[in-house]
Amino acid sequence: MLGQMQNHPLLISSLIDFAARHHGDGQIVSRRVEGDIHRYTWLDVQKRAKQVANALDALGLKVGERVGTLAWNGYRHLELYFGVSGSQRVLHTVNPRLLPEQIAWIVNHAEDQVMCFDTTFLPIVQGIHAHCKTVKHWIALCDEDKLPKDTGIPHLLSYEAWIGKQSSDHSWPQFDENTASSMCYTSGTTGNPKAALYSHRSTVLHAYAAALPDVMGLSARDSALPVVPMFHVNAWGLPYSAAMVGCKLVFPGPAMDGKSVYELMEAEKVTFAAGVPTVWQMLLGHLGANKLRFSTLKRTVIGGSACPPAMIDAFREAYGVDVLHAWGMTEMSPLGTLCTLKEKHKDLPEEQKMSLRLKQGRAIFGVDMKIVGANGEELPWDGKTYGDLLVRGPWILDTYFKGEGGNPLKDGWFPTGDVATIDADGFMQITDRSKDVIKSGGEWISSIDIENVAMAHPAVAMAACIGMPHPKWDERPIVAVTLKPGAELTRDELLKFYEGKVAKWQLPDDVVFVDSIPIGATGKMLKTRLREQLKNYKLPTA
Repeated sequence: MLGQMQNHPLLISSLIDFAARHHGDGQIVSRRVEGDIHRYTWLDVQKRAKQVANALDALGLKVGERVGTLAWNGYRHLELYFGVSGSQRVLHTVNPRLLPEQIAWIVNHAEDQVMCFDTTFLPIVQGIHAHCKTVKHWIALCDEDKLPKDTGIPHLLSYEAWIGKQSSDHSWPQFDENTASSMCYTSGTTGNPKAALYSHRSTVLHAYAAALPDVMGLSARDSALPVVPMFHVNAWGLPYSAAMVGCKLVFPGPAMDGKSVYELMEAEKVTFAAGVPTVWQMLLGHLGANKLRFSTLKRTVIGGSACPPAMIDAFREAYGVDVLHAWGMTEMSPLGTLCTLKEKHKDLPEEQKMSLRLKQGRAIFGVDMKIVGANGEELPWDGKTYGDLLVRGPWILDTYFKGEGGNPLKDGWFPTGDVATIDADGFMQITDRSKDVIKSGGEWISSIDIENVAMAHPAVAMAACIGMPHPKWDERPIVAVTLKPGAELTRDELLKFYEGKVAKWQLPDDVVFVDSIPIGATGKMLKTRLREQLKNYKLPTA
């Protein structure tokens, strides 16, 4: 017997229609590439997204064809989120921080037909447009009078002229909710990147889950600032969740420095923000140097890479901001876990609460996870046993676009490439990437633990721990660090700082001071490049 409920497909167009109908006057505030502040409403987003859909119809774009973007977080990018997917095409957000040859490869592999770009990225487009064989239309996200001249890009259009010719009257098509909606390529630290192809169903379910109280807790009472880029796994789904709950959205555009982010937060009374640790480092640095405070910010989600304990402490103790530690990946849309405490934990000593907050958190509904050993056997949830982390769920990848890399699943579970523990309450903690874990004398050493201790030292700006070959122990850890401007620190001083914080056998064998630690396009440390940088290094004891 089937239930007797109406059957409406879960479509991205339903999100913007809901926001326009029930939160039509809700604000969308954007810092533009031009430097000024742009304001309008969810109702305006809906109207202009429909103009985008009509403009794509006028170009003759077929169902399922891809529209690429090279763009910052802003209102025009938001319109493309809904106008492209809502009209049954596929939005492809391209990471402009990649190398030009990588961008060209990705655009060709995705077979993008249209490329919309912020004028900031004009030099990239000028360098790659001749190599992007499938792109038929190049559109600069600007007013017609701001369209760059003599670019060498044939038939370049301004976005405003392109959609300005179109009516805002459009009936969104109805179709199977499993239809592809958007795509995002992995970082591709080894080999060519692969694409995760999201569906309307997976996107809407992910938006529901992200807004839950134990996840991001978004509501119509929030003013939300996604500092995480819209080209990085759809800004962790925030644009969709924001439409679902009708909250105010604040976009930082290209100004990601601490001063600009802080001023925007204060001006727009931001209550919630999301970003990677490297961005928050700049923000905290600006606050500390200028003795500033937050007047409205209550909570921030930090993900993309492990959040240093010192950062959680700084937000909570110095500024009264609750840090929600999160974990996920491109293949997971991206949310997998988020760290909020349970009712049973509210009376724990602060030190024990902190040990929980440092974990990546509990699985949210829609995500199942387990840790397995070398032979695939499931390991206990005791908070101590390390294992390879596997996940499954309705917004987790089944296969990559075009079948790249074959079938990635293991008995229906996606292998994340992370090594983790899970405790009895379901709190998961990433101890390393499987390729970064240090195996010394048959025991595993977590490079993340070593990095966190170094990051707690007031002189250290950034730290990366890697394993170096050792004739007796196989590998031993060293820590590479960059110092804060004007700070001084010696090798012996930092090694002494470790005493009592990690087991003696886990102490790094050496400290290497470097000018910079390689950072990838999504803000993660590139340890492969660091190893190459230190390829001639020899351990003192080796």
